[in-house]
Amino acid sequence: MKVVITAQGTDLESPVDPRFGRAKYFVLVDSETGEFSSHDNSQNLNAPQGAGIQAAANVVELGAEALVSGNVGPKAFAALQAGGIKIYVGAGGTVGETIEQFKAGKLQCVDKANVEGHWM
Repeated sequence: MKVVITAQGTDLESPVDPRFGRAKYFVLVDSETGEFSSHDNSQNLNAPQGAGIQAAANVVELGAEALVSGNVGPKAFAALQAGGIKIYVGAGGTVGETIEQFKAGKLQCVDKANVEGHWM
């Protein structure tokens, strides 16, 4: 499964970014092969508004099937859900640790946003 994890850096040792729309990077990991690629999210990092919706469009465009982040707001959640993305929140640690938790079934898929809009 292709999984996007929000990250503060570009590799598996990078800390998970607790923000979705304003995360520094998205790390796309194939949970079956372990292959990964990093994608800069700087265009949304300082956006005055719409960061979550635009970030969601980027995740869908990457071909992800799931997203793992610390938090996801309501507008981003709706956009991700519309794109068929499964959403997992509450992640912490490194990207590598998070993908292992995901593969072990230790993360739960959520059915609603876990923060209000414009959470920083």
